[in-house]
Amino acid sequence: MSADENPINEFGTKRIGSFNWLGFQTLYAKEVRRYCKVFGQTVGAPVVTTLMFMMIFTLALGGSDRYMGDVPYAVFLAPGLIIMSILQNSFANTSSSIIGSKMQGNIVDILLAPLGAKEITLGYALGGITRGLMVGMFVLIAMSIMTDMTINHIWAIFYFSISGATMLSLLGIMTGIWGQRFDQTSAVSNFVIMPLSFLSGTFYSIERLSGIWYTISQFNPFFYLIDGFRYGFTGQSEADPMIGVVCLLTINIGLVLACYKMFKSGYKLRA
Repeated sequence: MSADENPINEFGTKRIGSFNWLGFQTLYAKEVRRYCKVFGQTVGAPVVTTLMFMMIFTLALGGSDRYMGDVPYAVFLAPGLIIMSILQNSFANTSSSIIGSKMQGNIVDILLAPLGAKEITLGYALGGITRGLMVGMFVLIAMSIMTDMTINHIWAIFYFSISGATMLSLLGIMTGIWGQRFDQTSAVSNFVIMPLSFLSGTFYSIERLSGIWYTISQFNPFFYLIDGFRYGFTGQSEADPMIGVVCLLTINIGLVLACYKMFKSGYKLRA
């Protein structure tokens, strides 16, 4: 067997074509085990926080007696809170993992391993996606106990939850590579991710906005995420779901290429 035909490289790791499958699998497993060791902090706490939002808006503020169109407010709000928890935790996982490794100096272990930019990008991204979807699943279970969660379009639920987790996981990778301290990742989360989440129709219909604010909402990708995900449960949407499908697919392709280039070039990773 020639060297090109040998699926085992000089490091003893199995490759499929030019992709180091075992290395990718190992990095992904490391990411999952990292946050599973502190399950209460990384998964339990976001679930409790999201449920508190639900209780405040539906109980304390009288949301249980309100309707958004033909949909009870609690049914309208629940999908928005679920996808918001997915987005925030996908971003938090990858950004904190990479910048933590940079600050501790062990990012070099990843860079010197027989891993290419493809394996590193996909390993980190899938780790963040898994955490986001895990949190979203637990929030969904809790929400289904509190309100009537029916499914109208399951494809939309799967597509927009996975696409949203992918987008924020990749943004977290870029933030982790760019940042040098945890306060920089917190700044991105507090001044970019959080405002875009809150101004995307999570708690209200954007049809209630007027003028420039309504126009700005049309350019917010988080709006299409939340609107498309809510469409999967309620069957109603404020925008054509297919616009969101194309928009998110385009953004995620661009983010994957950007993360790949950053790892490939060693941007802010190599001394």
